[in-house]
Amino acid sequence: MAPTPATLPMAPAKTRVLIVDDSAVVRSLLTRELSRDGTIEVVGTAPDPFVARDKILELNPEVLTLDVEMPRMDGITFLRRLMQFRPMPVIVLSSLTAQGTTTAIEAMEAGAVEVLCKPGSAYSVENMAAELIRKIKLAARAHVHAAPRLAQGGAPTGGGLRTPAPLVTTDKILAIGASTGGVQALTAVLTAFPADAPGTVIVQHMPAKFTKSFAERLDTLCHVRVKEAADGDGVYTGQVLIAPGGRHMVLRRSGARYYVELQDGPEMFHQKPSVEVLFNAVAQTAGRNAVGAILTGMGEDGAGGLLAMRRAGARTIAQDEKSSTVFGMPAAALKCGGAENAVPLDNVARIMLHLAAGIDARQPA
Repeated sequence: MAPTPATLPMAPAKTRVLIVDDSAVVRSLLTRELSRDGTIEVVGTAPDPFVARDKILELNPEVLTLDVEMPRMDGITFLRRLMQFRPMPVIVLSSLTAQGTTTAIEAMEAGAVEVLCKPGSAYSVENMAAELIRKIKLAARAHVHAAPRLAQGGAPTGGGLRTPAPLVTTDKILAIGASTGGVQALTAVLTAFPADAPGTVIVQHMPAKFTKSFAERLDTLCHVRVKEAADGDGVYTGQVLIAPGGRHMVLRRSGARYYVELQDGPEMFHQKPSVEVLFNAVAQTAGRNAVGAILTGMGEDGAGGLLAMRRAGARTIAQDEKSSTVFGMPAAALKCGGAENAVPLDNVARIMLHLAAGIDARQPA
């Protein structure tokens, strides 16, 4: 007997996507490529933010793809307004020019959950389609918060006030891993570090070339020095090294001096750089002299490495679910026992510093 309509299985809901791009060719190609996936529905397209605003209200998309370099209103201004009045997952498509990478970092600070390099030619959009589809599926699960204001009027909070200091070998190592939502999370953590914070090594999942702009942007906001890591860079008190996109970063030691080494090699957990690679090296090299934190992100990258750090005597924490854009990586670290406990984002910096100083203060004061 054929099943009645009431017993027919329900088709899985599709992720509703709105494409915002000033190029009609790109809009058409993206629509074609995304529609090939049975779990995505392109509900509409828009050539500029003004049309996008109306279509968001009309079509109620779940995910937005946004070309930030557009006429009538720049994408950053639009994104900031969107995150203020209707926060939603946004994937930024940006060129690899110097201006494009800077704009992409500003977009992630404003609340974008992912950034993808825009193809050099409009007709090569299909080359990035598989990655964009994967990012859309991940973004649909993100819990997007309104972007915090870093400083009144957008002024730098740290770099412009920094007093030059000598490079001093660090005694302790702070190691941090982050992915989706990590730009905002890392900005919140690092702007709370004092100028004499222990040497810090970071992996943030981000395409090659974007990490340099991210580090330069953070350097203008923080009291600590921030730079994209180069092979052989020393790890010093008051300095943060961010792994470059497309290279793994490991921690090494020579006598009393810590330094980083950049490596090629296969992706780990579909990522390069990988948090897992960094944390395993920190466990082996620094052991109990390290403090590890895993922040917002999709997947499990870094969970096993954080467990290795903890087993080596390091102190470890994870960002809590409420403050995470995506609770994948922190949840995996907590589940396997890598993280001792979960803490709100606004307490991560204070707790890491206290643990590095030997003060067991993991709960809000």
